[in-house]
Amino acid sequence: MPTILHFADAHIDMANYGRHDPQSGLPLRVLDFLKSLDAIVDTAIAERVDLVLFAGDAYKDRNPAPTYQREWGKRIMRLSRAGIPTLLLVGNHDLSPAMGRAHALDPFTTLEVPHVHVIDRPSFLGPEQLDGLGLQVLALPWIGRSGLMANLNLAAGQSGQVNDLIQGRLGELIQSWLEEADPGLPVVLAAHATVQGAQYGGERMVMLGSDLALAPALVRNPRLDYVALGHIHKAQNLNPDAHPPVIYPGSIERVDFGEVADEKFFVLAQVERGKTTVEWRKLSGVRPFIDIKHLIKDANQVMEQTLAVFPSTSRLEGAIFRLVIEYPRELEPLIDESALRQAAENAFEFHLVKRPQSETRVRLPEGHGLSELNPVELLDRYWAASHVDSEEQAALRKLAEDVISSAGQGVLLN
Repeated sequence: MPTILHFADAHIDMANYGRHDPQSGLPLRVLDFLKSLDAIVDTAIAERVDLVLFAGDAYKDRNPAPTYQREWGKRIMRLSRAGIPTLLLVGNHDLSPAMGRAHALDPFTTLEVPHVHVIDRPSFLGPEQLDGLGLQVLALPWIGRSGLMANLNLAAGQSGQVNDLIQGRLGELIQSWLEEADPGLPVVLAAHATVQGAQYGGERMVMLGSDLALAPALVRNPRLDYVALGHIHKAQNLNPDAHPPVIYPGSIERVDFGEVADEKFFVLAQVERGKTTVEWRKLSGVRPFIDIKHLIKDANQVMEQTLAVFPSTSRLEGAIFRLVIEYPRELEPLIDESALRQAAENAFEFHLVKRPQSETRVRLPEGHGLSELNPVELLDRYWAASHVDSEEQAALRKLAEDVISSAGQGVLLN
């Protein structure tokens, strides 16, 4: 009975909060992600699992800095030296929007790292491709919309028709693999994809465009013995109390405030024909996020009321804390920002978002019309008028630029 360690959405180069570690030079938030990754690798080696299956998104974008590639490589090489077969699915964050360009996991293929198998196209893997392991894996890495159409030989058409055609062809592909599979060996479907009905985490807010979603019937096929998913950051089983387990383990650390309440996991699955047991392993030491919204209605004790919503000192310790305050614009002089920052000094990082309430209109400079501004410039003006904080503006601007630059190629962000 093979034991699989399944994890996904590592995003180890998320450095959007906090300072740098003076010893390693790495951002402290990157060390948080690497701590979780180390716990996963330590478990795989200590418990001698039969297969490590990573379901995509090693990094936050397609062009990771060499330092982060080095840190990811160190952990994967530990698995290689331990002789543990390791499957690395290419996720959408690992894939370049330009056709033919190398993806972020390509070095492991180029260097032919022992026991490490990078999956960048739909593949059927039998025991001979899995170091003799008595297991079969149907692997679906992320492929952009245009890539799916090209891979499945589909012509352009109406959006709904294309989705139906892609779903049909994927179903046919999986069915052909199942017919080819040895009926005596367990079968695992691994995919970096959205499944209809899944609950999104914070990443839902940055999923732009029409993300192709797999039909639930496709992943709940009883001929499958385990379904290992990546792409959605919220841990969940889409087929509870039934066979096969359909598992999103979620991201290995909280990526942003959209995941403030999510616990983080990896999964150990003992896979057997017709019967698979799943053990959720909770990652400890995940950095807490605290998100509080406070509405100031009148001028009566503005600071006292605001400070009253602060968490306790012990809860603030080491946390990433965001306080969003909404108030009538005329009360702004009563808000003592320095006092609020002093009250949050025990936090790992404090974000104060002030949202004065007033009628918002986007005004263009005199003599300028809409046609003179490009889409990103228009968005910049809208975000500024909506009082979106500078960090969120920068992140949203990057997403907008990526989407616009990849228009027509079918590449989506999440």
